[in-house]
Amino acid sequence: MADHATLITGAAGFIGFHVAQRLLAEGRTVVGLDSLNGYYDPTLKRARLSLLRGDSKFSFVHADLADRHATRELFAKYRFSEVIHLAAQAGVRHSIDHPHAYVDSNLEGFVNVLEGCRHHGCRHLIYASSSSIYGANVKLPFSVDDRADHPVSLYAATKRANELMAYSYSHLYRLPATGLRFFTIYGPWGRPDMAIFLFTKAILEGTPIKLFNHGRMRRDFTYIDDVTHVILRLIDSVPQGNVGNANGAPSRIYNVGNHRPEELMHVVALLEQALGRKAATEMLPMQPGDVVETFADTGDLRRDIGFAPQVPIEDGVHEFVKWYYDYYKV
Repeated sequence: MADHATLITGAAGFIGFHVAQRLLAEGRTVVGLDSLNGYYDPTLKRARLSLLRGDSKFSFVHADLADRHATRELFAKYRFSEVIHLAAQAGVRHSIDHPHAYVDSNLEGFVNVLEGCRHHGCRHLIYASSSSIYGANVKLPFSVDDRADHPVSLYAATKRANELMAYSYSHLYRLPATGLRFFTIYGPWGRPDMAIFLFTKAILEGTPIKLFNHGRMRRDFTYIDDVTHVILRLIDSVPQGNVGNANGAPSRIYNVGNHRPEELMHVVALLEQALGRKAATEMLPMQPGDVVETFADTGDLRRDIGFAPQVPIEDGVHEFVKWYYDYYKV
């Protein structure tokens, strides 16, 4: 059993891997949990994991959070001081065809995490939400004060449900909880189902990239190092239940974005430049569950932890391409 261990769920995932690396570099003891499911190539997850396993302060648990018994045993064994819950069934489009995967992972899995935190003295739960919860909102930039009750995908609905579930546990059991609405995160070791990864692969293979809404999309692309910086700053910034919250529950939500939407065609041009070849494109209509633009109001993070994004899209795309060439031996 570890002393004052931090649990990272989804530790073999894109964000979880980077957060684990940063915490280990700070000398913290980290327990990483992952189910290593096949939503995307598990080889990439195992490669991330092998890097983490090189640190003696890291231990790995192969488990599914939807397994109530296994999750209960894990929390009872370690009594985690902090829990960074990043495991989820991701993907807006996947949720249209595989709804039950989202209920199992994002709803059942999340309530099992909440129960573990509640019963075993967790001092701070940080959990992943998503910019997709803003759904049909047209007011920009998206603010955490906006209504978020029109999700346009089941994935978004499960993430909004997570926020409400966390709030209820904060209110009932005084569980300090911080929700992070992530906006289109990218960077080295990224997810193969995300645009920048898909586009890079297609351009190098000479296959057309699919541009929905005929390429007229804007996304608040957020570089992974900015995200890990936010999480590291927030771990020890535990919500106290400020008077500003209804009933004073120790619960809060932040947008984690670059505070600057980028034209999708600009990102394609940057990739073409970095890869030294032109993209073949296939222009398509809007997809169900998708939105035209995302744009994060990050004023709360700036106020509370002095956060300002550091990595512009030009640098971020360059770093991703460099990693891609190295990892795939292109």
